Amino acid sequence: MAISLRQLRYFIATAELGQISLAAVNLSISQSAITTAVKELEHIVGVSLFLRTPQGMDLTEPGRQFLSHAYEIVKKVDEATHLNFVSSAVEGTLSVAATYTVIGYFLPLHIERLRRLFPKLDIQFFEQNRESIEEGLLTNRYDISVLLTSNILNPALMTEKLLGSARRLWVPAQHHLLRRDVVSLRDIAEEPYIMLTVDEAAQSALKYWSTSPYQPRVILRTSSVEAVRSMVANGLGVAILSDMVHRPWSLEGRRIETISVNDPVPPMDVGLSWRKNMELSPAIMAFRSYFQQAFHLPNIHR
Repeated sequence: MAISLRQLRYFIATAELGQISLAAVNLSISQSAITTAVKELEHIVGVSLFLRTPQGMDLTEPGRQFLSHAYEIVKKVDEATHLNFVSSAVEGTLSVAATYTVIGYFLPLHIERLRRLFPKLDIQFFEQNRESIEEGLLTNRYDISVLLTSNILNPALMTEKLLGSARRLWVPAQHHLLRRDVVSLRDIAEEPYIMLTVDEAAQSALKYWSTSPYQPRVILRTSSVEAVRSMVANGLGVAILSDMVHRPWSLEGRRIETISVNDPVPPMDVGLSWRKNMELSPAIMAFRSYFQQAFHLPNIHR
């Protein structure tokens, strides 16, 4: 029996999220479809890829090795089917600004692909906060940016959303809230809370908290995602953060679980931004077209 791309995608989602239920929600399919795909994969490769625990799905050592191969296969297929329609002859220099979260958790894979697709295009990346990026776009210091478009307020800038990353509650393994499929802001308000501040995360959080009669019981504010990850994993508090920055393990090797929130918590939108009414150069159009194809967006130049 041959391995299918569907099986690999289901396996990767389960490995990244650590729970079949979360993988099913993320892929908009049934849990049984993922369970079947994983069992088929294990039958084909002849080893157990996961350890089934009450807290979720933990990769075995063969599972970790297989995940590395799965990433490479899916990456190559994506490149072959979606990323080869923009001319590689584009040349010149492109200045791209990006925020901390985007350059740390979203861009690295795409930077590598862009450099291979456009070998004659010198793409220079600059990490800045949103205010500096907005000012740099308006003064032509940067050609285009990749950032959290949900934070952009300046009407002189165009934005194009690439993806929306759901925000969920992060809790340590064995946490009592894991007995529930979903939790409310009322439930979360009773827990010690770790507040991330980088990329205006605190302001974004307070917007949805302010629409409820509850407030988080903040015990620490930090600009470090890794600090939040370790604090949560070690049982010192909980946090609401996006799936894009979630990893199931802390630096100490402790498990971090996620739970959906049933109150209105907007996703973290990631996308492109550039100055309105500017003429897009071939380099900017190539950069934008790459992301349109990568995220299956309409290829519209304006």
